[in-house]
Amino acid sequence: MNRFLYSCLLYLATPFIVIRLLVRAIRAPAYLKRWSERFAWYGGPARKPIDIIIHAVSVGEVHAALPLIRKLPGQDAALRILVTTMTPTGSARVMALSEDRIDHVYLPYDLPGAVNRFLNHWQPRVLVIMETELWPNLIHACKRRGIRTFVASARLSEKSEAGYARFNPLVKHMLAELDRVSTQSEADSKRLQNLGLPEPRVVVTGNLKYDMDLDKVQLDQARRDKATLGGRPVLIAASTRVLDGVVEDHKVLEAYRLLQLSHPELLLVLVPRHPERFNNVYTLISEHGLKAVRRSQGQVVEQEHQVLLGDTMGEMAYFYGLADVAFVGGSLVDTGCQSIIEPAALGLPVITGPSLFNFQAVSEALQEAGGMTVVTNEDGLAATVKTLLEEPALCRTMGDAASRVVKANQGAVDRNLAIISELLASAAR
Repeated sequence: MNRFLYSCLLYLATPFIVIRLLVRAIRAPAYLKRWSERFAWYGGPARKPIDIIIHAVSVGEVHAALPLIRKLPGQDAALRILVTTMTPTGSARVMALSEDRIDHVYLPYDLPGAVNRFLNHWQPRVLVIMETELWPNLIHACKRRGIRTFVASARLSEKSEAGYARFNPLVKHMLAELDRVSTQSEADSKRLQNLGLPEPRVVVTGNLKYDMDLDKVQLDQARRDKATLGGRPVLIAASTRVLDGVVEDHKVLEAYRLLQLSHPELLLVLVPRHPERFNNVYTLISEHGLKAVRRSQGQVVEQEHQVLLGDTMGEMAYFYGLADVAFVGGSLVDTGCQSIIEPAALGLPVITGPSLFNFQAVSEALQEAGGMTVVTNEDGLAATVKTLLEEPALCRTMGDAASRVVKANQGAVDRNLAIISELLASAAR
């Protein structure tokens, strides 16, 4: 009955979902495209039978899934994989893989009709959901058809647990229908069990993002380009966000203006999280009286330039490869921080704001090891970067500590692959 009511509400909300797509398309025109996939209307058969669906809602989850995707042929080179996303940026990252064995569509909305059309079309054996993108009708339809379901590298903050708890009967039934769940930490496991996930079905495997593949081609290019900067120190502000009108890029640029007083040669690499904001951030840089070049235009950084705007997708390894110090965005606005693992893996000292709920366990490990510092505002950011620039030994010590944390926590990919192999064996056609 709870799932029936949920479905009725979702059908009633569909016109508003469509309006939301149109609103988002104002800034990101890609949201106007491929609507048929969002309702599972395909107009033709799948190219080949699908063995595994891997659902990764957006870019971050796609990056976490990439090591799994790349190692799956080692299990069986004939495996067919469908990767689904919900956002155009995630979609673009998947399509850039250009591998024949991988198909890609948007995951349809969790409407019963759309879910059934989706599963009828692709006929998977196993559904893998990255992190915690849980949809009651999708999971129930898989259970009814004998499709194995696995939530990989699940995480659940205290805030999210409280949100799910408000719909406890629906959530408890949904969790009971999952075959297996792996979690990033013991705390995540406990929160999911509190909501009704049976204890025997959950195992702590660690965070898949510790095993992420960093693009060596991009890193090599970054090293070559860094050599042309004449020894200029580089600060990256990565994955900056906006929330409730508060623009994180503005905070970063204010911190940079303070740093120019003592380090006028400092280059800022500013990388907004969402492509629809690239032009606005470029204008914001100009409004701060700074000269910028845009990565998308292939411009060379000259001594007169103070900011490199990272306005391309899929090049985060390149941008981090240029840096000496890393600030990770989504943390000076309350969106829970973006991935702090990438800069740590490259041996960069990591700085964030206080909003860390998306990477709580990772941030605690990095802070305990001395590889990460938390600041509360732009003044604190400027002061911390200044200290690191003026104390190279401290900068190296923090970077080494961050790198050690990443290396010590690797191995989640193989542990999750073992679970997928078990589920594939039990779901043999």
